[in-house]
Amino acid sequence: MRISHRRPAAVAVLAAALLTLSACGSDHDDDKNSAKGPAASAPAAGEESGGPSERAADKPAANAASAQPKPTGSVVSDDGLKPATGSFTKKEKKYLSGRVPKDVDPASVLQTGQEACQRIELTAQHDKDAVVGALITGEIPDAAAAVEQLCPRQQPLLDRARQGFSDGTRKSPAAGTYRALTADTSSCAWQALGEGDKVLASGPPQGRKPEKVTADIPAGTRKFVSTGCYAWLPV
Repeated sequence: MRISHRRPAAVAVLAAALLTLSACGSDHDDDKNSAKGPAASAPAAGEESGGPSERAADKPAANAASAQPKPTGSVVSDDGLKPATGSFTKKEKKYLSGRVPKDVDPASVLQTGQEACQRIELTAQHDKDAVVGALITGEIPDAAAAVEQLCPRQQPLLDRARQGFSDGTRKSPAAGTYRALTADTSSCAWQALGEGDKVLASGPPQGRKPEKVTADIPAGTRKFVSTGCYAWLPV
């Protein structure tokens, strides 16, 4: 798992442990025959505002937890979803349905989902914010479909992630208080912009390293621009 200095520190500890695991510890272990497989631009920030840079503002603030990508080309039919040995469970088949490209081993696609469940479950034991941030930013491949079909016990974390958004430019955000899911608060800066890119609010104050970064987004905000903040969740 690739870790940057802005991400919660607990994830780095768990990344090494995940390399030693050979099976997923999620809901899909209940079947012994289960198959196993290998933005609008923002103004440049001045020192007075402490706002994010233009380059960071150009990046849309998306939410990968809401995406449900599937192959766009030909896929294996449901009748063709058969592993080399053993069999798939009903929920594994449901996860694989419409998701396996032609000439690809279904077990390898299943493994991606199983590994997503592994990472979510193990990281959540130590730091739920780390999981939520990774779901928002898309660091765990195919996580949304994996949770919904293979490890539904983690659905509350996915639901929470869908309330947030990643660093960049967020158009027409809901008014309210948000907190940044970053361990390096010294690099996090944000602006709430109204009509004509008027700065309605910004933070944190320059020259300070707060214990945590929160942003009060006022009503009427047209764009919320941040950099170095990793991901945001409503308080």
